[in-house]
Parts: sequence; C-alpha cells; structure tokens
Amino acid sequence: MEIELLEKEHTPENVIDHCKAVYKKAMKIAANFNDVDEDLIRKGALLHDIGRSRTHGITHAVEGVKIAERYGYDDDVLNIIERHIGAGITESEAEKLGLPKKSYVPQTLEEKIVAHADNLVSGSREVDIDFVIEKWKRTIEDSDDNIERLIKLDNELIKAFEEKQ
Repeated sequence: MEIELLEKEHTPENVIDHCKAVYKKAMKIAANFNDVDEDLIRKGALLHDIGRSRTHGITHAVEGVKIAERYGYDDDVLNIIERHIGAGITESEAEKLGLPKKSYVPQTLEEKIVAHADNLVSGSREVDIDFVIEKWKRTIEDSDDNIERLIKLDNELIKAFEEKQ
C-alpha cells in the first residue's frame, strides 16, 4: 500500500527506490532487537521521503507529514516521517533552518532505526558511517553536533551488536 501511495503522490522513481532501500536497511537493523514494531518500521521507512513529491528541501519531512496525515496514518508513522532527517534536528537547529520550532530528534526505537537506515543509504546503495560523516562534514555547516548525534545513534543501533558477534 505504501508503494502505491508514493506512486499516487507522484514521488520520483529514484526516491521510491531510495525508500525501498531504506526499508531493507531498517529491517536489517531491526533484526538486532526483540521489541520492535516491524510493521511500523515498514510503513515509516517506505513513507519517510514522501514529502519529496513536493520538495527536495529540508521541509520535505514537514510536507511528508501533511501528506501521510491526509491518508489517515497515525502519529507513530507521522513521527517517523517528521523525525527522520539526519540524526535528528534540535529545536534551535529547526528554527535556524526555517522549520516549525520544535524538536525533530527521533525518540522511539522505530524512529531511530528508520532515521539511521536513511543515513546509511545513499541513493539506493548502502554506505558506511564513515561515508556519512565525510559527507556531512562537506555539506552541513557547523556539523559537529550533528555528527556527534549520528555516532551516538550508530553506537546504539549498530556497533553494540557488531561487538557481540
């Protein structure tokens, strides 16, 4: 149903491919956890970039929430869409970026998984954390806080499980 919705909203094909790749990566990350809502991750991962059917700017998360809300998605899915950008955007960062003043930092395990899966997919190809850090250093002004949140998220969702193996 989510793929059909992306198509109905005229989401570009490359964005749909990206959403599918993020879904696959999110499910790999979710496999590390026992208490995760896989259906919620599926919906959130597939719809996280639906706002790119309207804009490719940072406001695509806010636009995505508006679209998903019109189709009756619940707050859990809407929160994933809204909080998926990077490793989260703080209230003060949001204000500087021209977003509605609030925190866009992922809170739940499912929100964190989708946000980080999105970080670890470039286009439709999986990348590693070093790739993301280098990209952010080049593209995000004053990226230190963002990179610190990214590393914390990676440690929580990926590294802790790699070390156990």
